Amino acid sequence: MKILMNAGPWLPVPPDGYGGIENVVATLIPPLRARGVEVVLASVGSSSIEVDELISAFPDGQFGHLQKPYNQVMGLAHAHQARVIEELRSRDDIDLVHDHLEVVGPAVLSAFGGPPVLHTLHWDLRKHAGFYGSFPPGISVNGVSASQLARAPSALQAASLGPVYLATPLAGQRSESGRGEHVIVMGRICGLKGQHLAARVCQKLGLPLVLAGPVSGLDTPAELEAVLQDPEHPLHGHPDVRYFHDQLAPYIDGDLVRWIGGVGGPSRDALYASARAALFPIQWDEPGGTAVVEAMALGVPPVGLRRGCLPELIDHGRTGWLADTEEQLAELLLRVEEIDPEECRREAERRFSPSVMADRYLEMYGRAITRGLRSPRRGAA
Repeated sequence: MKILMNAGPWLPVPPDGYGGIENVVATLIPPLRARGVEVVLASVGSSSIEVDELISAFPDGQFGHLQKPYNQVMGLAHAHQARVIEELRSRDDIDLVHDHLEVVGPAVLSAFGGPPVLHTLHWDLRKHAGFYGSFPPGISVNGVSASQLARAPSALQAASLGPVYLATPLAGQRSESGRGEHVIVMGRICGLKGQHLAARVCQKLGLPLVLAGPVSGLDTPAELEAVLQDPEHPLHGHPDVRYFHDQLAPYIDGDLVRWIGGVGGPSRDALYASARAALFPIQWDEPGGTAVVEAMALGVPPVGLRRGCLPELIDHGRTGWLADTEEQLAELLLRVEEIDPEECRREAERRFSPSVMADRYLEMYGRAITRGLRSPRRGAA
């Protein structure tokens, strides 16, 4: 089987630091290739993952442009997708397109009518209600959790082949880090992640809290401070920046509650693995939950609010804790010693390893190809 993996133009694969979709793609490609799948990656030229072919419209990631006005950036995704269509038009050896490009991917691929398509939904489906409410025909989709798909419009549910849980290459690995006293929240700093609630809970309990993740792409306190001090900076009024300043900063004292900015690579894994617990006080119905499975893979008990995908990932009382209120969250955070780290690791290896995700996608590729070949396609070259 030969597939075109469409990762989009925003970040290289793998990304240098934070990058959700690109990390998913980087986790999936190696086990697919180990199973004999040839992968043509549509990304940016600076992508370094080993693939059979790399095609690109841009030499490097375009993520930094996303903060600009829409009329200045609307052509970036389309330029990338035009390169994808050019490639598909010039060859007939692609069995399937595995698309990860939000809205632009399925819209253009449906109109083109080339090979069968499986489009993965990585995000909150409320973002594009008009598009998803009349989803284009002839394209299969998959979600990243059952709860995400349960909230999908009927047209999107009809195109769905089911969920594929996100995986982590940390599953099955052993960490040398010893258990520390700090609690950690790993991920982008924003209101939906609920870092302010984590800070409030940990302050009340007297537990040290480390917040790790960028604020609107800003990876260091110095970068963020420069934005906050400059009212003319394009990020000054960004919702994530305002959230940090208005709701989170009052809790940050540099001692009990610390924000360390974005971290990556071995430093990130060591910081995570040495945590007492990983806290997920999410304020929305999280569709995916990569950080949850990463924590489990490292033997760090996840403690979160019972929303979105978390009840699908965490077995309450065995591999972590689920709370319904802030008060319960605080109570359960004091009971993390009851969760066996080895049980967390075993569960992550059994359910969330790259090989498990690859096998699930291979099965789904076969179904998407069968469905796509049976569906009337429009606009085929």
